[in-house]
Amino acid sequence: MNSTFRFFIIFLPLLTLTTGCRDDELVVPTEYDIIPDTPVADSQIRGFYLLNEGNMGSNKCTLDYMDFPTGLYARNLYAERNPTVVKELGDVGNDIGIYGSRLYIVVNCSHKVEVLDARSGIRLGQVDIPNCRYVRFHRGKAYVSSYVGPVLIDPDAPKGAVYEVDTLTLSVTRKCTVGYQPEEMEVVDDYMYVANSGGYRAPDYDNTVSVIQMIDFKQVQQIPVGINLHRLKKDRYNKLWVTSRGDYQYRPSRLYVMQKKPGYNQMIVTDTIPVACSNMAFFGDSLYYYATVWNNYTASNTISYGIIDLRSKKVVSDNFITDGSQNDIVMPYGIAIHPETGDIYITDAKNYVSSGTLYCYDRFGRRKWSVRTGDIPAHIAFLPRSVYGK
Repeated sequence: MNSTFRFFIIFLPLLTLTTGCRDDELVVPTEYDIIPDTPVADSQIRGFYLLNEGNMGSNKCTLDYMDFPTGLYARNLYAERNPTVVKELGDVGNDIGIYGSRLYIVVNCSHKVEVLDARSGIRLGQVDIPNCRYVRFHRGKAYVSSYVGPVLIDPDAPKGAVYEVDTLTLSVTRKCTVGYQPEEMEVVDDYMYVANSGGYRAPDYDNTVSVIQMIDFKQVQQIPVGINLHRLKKDRYNKLWVTSRGDYQYRPSRLYVMQKKPGYNQMIVTDTIPVACSNMAFFGDSLYYYATVWNNYTASNTISYGIIDLRSKKVVSDNFITDGSQNDIVMPYGIAIHPETGDIYITDAKNYVSSGTLYCYDRFGRRKWSVRTGDIPAHIAFLPRSVYGK
């Protein structure tokens, strides 16, 4: 039985469910596109999920899936796979991750983490967490950053927190208070590092990375880094790369490096890279980044792309797109790199209220293909073939 036929055998029963589970509501069927030149069949990566945020207040968070063996791109599959879930995924999908055989989707303004079977996309349950932002995994637990307070610009907004979730029971087991409006986080040597933004308290932004000791799940330090922090990602050498969004006017976006130095038990800031950075992804010894920097004074965005060498911490290219097609991208909003082939995926949010586009480039920066997505495509999680038991 070939892989394409097997794909439809798995999901055909799910298609028939859509006619009987919602008598008073239309379930929008999944749309499929055929994508050429997908990674080879013996890849250890089966495909990837793409989470479309949807504009805030529109309840239009959707989930797409790219299946490499069949070359099929499935657009908006959650509703069809879960026809009894009335409100579908919810309002603003802010992050996505795969751990074991489960897919975790952080839905910010719906104050929940949706948990799906990573193979089928069928809903297994949810975890209620207020104003949740990002998810990471460590030793059988999921960790979710949270603004805690309501979705509201407020100079008196409370401090945020990181919630620990048992991945078997989907229950919250511990909570650690951190800085204001925490964003991304990583674990290095049993310490968690959390980027605090303070975005609700503008212009009095937070400027710290919180350090949580994992054994007792307590904040033990706050390290000053830069204002309005956002991304925090760990490279292959256990260095942390942290982005500051600046104040959108006078203080520019910057990229910081944190690592352990001889004689130091904790991370310290060792380098400031003088580039703007909105998001990044690693491949080998290279960091690929893009920046979409809004300036309140000029009321415009400045968009850039580049590559930084992880060892020298130097910019080695001011544009990783080499065929000139970057001008087709209206609003870069997400980046991911295939861990085997080096293919680069860039999402384009366009005008934020209509369908976006996913672009695929080879490792040399030449466009291979593009496909229509949901509204505000943003977050990608690669699906290991091992989930299928192969």
